[in-house]
Amino acid sequence: MKRLFIVLLSFVAFINSCAQKKSETSKAKTKELMGKTIYDFKVDALEEGKTINFADYKGKKILIVDTASKCGFTPQYADLEKLSEEYKDKLVIVGFPANNFGKQEPGTNEEIGAFCQKNYGVSFPMAAKVSVTGDDTAPIFKYLTEKQLNGVKDSKILWNFTKFLIDENGKLIDSYVSDVKPTDEAITKHL
Repeated sequence: MKRLFIVLLSFVAFINSCAQKKSETSKAKTKELMGKTIYDFKVDALEEGKTINFADYKGKKILIVDTASKCGFTPQYADLEKLSEEYKDKLVIVGFPANNFGKQEPGTNEEIGAFCQKNYGVSFPMAAKVSVTGDDTAPIFKYLTEKQLNGVKDSKILWNFTKFLIDENGKLIDSYVSDVKPTDEAITKHL
């Protein structure tokens, strides 16, 4: 019984140590993002070897959307493309494929690109597949979802096609849940 107690105590100490390291890593990542703006981010593009540099979009609004190819909200790609065309002089849409919810984006970057082009004629920039929630959240989504980083609000990404609207100066305007269509007045009134 004494051995079992010692083993359990050792196990609890090990778990606490892992949790502390995880917390320290998370704090370090947050500290690294402090003081950044959206223009400080560069991400890999869906097209291999290319980069999306958000500094290139200064002076335009930016709509960042986590996307998935096998989701009930996937038809929003059509609305995103429509919005991209209609407001092309003052808005840039950037899609971020993610497989965080229901494993609804299982494909490779190449497969995702082919799907988006074939089914929706997507012409707006698409980033390489990332994680938008959890321990491996991409830094840009950490920035978008934490008030201490973006200066506006805390947000939680609950499902695919969550949207983040950034103003012409790189400041977060608001975030929108999945069922708010890209063409909804909640978004278009800012354009």
